[in-house]
Amino acid sequence: MPISASAVSVRFDADQMWVSLDDGRVLGVPLAWFPRLRDASEEALAQVAISPAGLHWESLDEDISIAGLLNGTGDLTQARPHAA
Repeated sequence: MPISASAVSVRFDADQMWVSLDDGRVLGVPLAWFPRLRDASEEALAQVAISPAGLHWESLDEDISIAGLLNGTGDLTQARPHAA
């Protein structure tokens, strides 16, 4: 899937991550989707590296793609129940 927008900034409040995109959109994403970010200190959250493809926190071992955010995809490393 081609990426239609890139992140230009990231900020946080108590419950959300806000990602501003270069096309003017601002995505509000629940921190509950990303437990590593939810549980991180403000200092660790500030250490984000923004690239054309997404967001990376080296110290938190967290990578989030813009395409995934636009698709509503949360943390894929969390175990999901299997359907029977």
